[in-house]
Amino acid sequence: MVTCDFCGRREDDEAATLRWSTAVDDGRRRRYCETCSREHLRSMEGKLAPEHW
Repeated sequence: MVTCDFCGRREDDEAATLRWSTAVDDGRRRRYCETCSREHLRSMEGKLAPEHW
């Protein structure tokens, strides 16, 4: 099971998580669901801390 580190969405199907994004923040790996990834893409690319999204 994979959980979105932003909204808390859970996904049991590993194949469905292929559309999710992964980021490393302060040495910690974070996973974001497809919806959160799309909504916060510019902030992710700008390397803004998730607290500022």
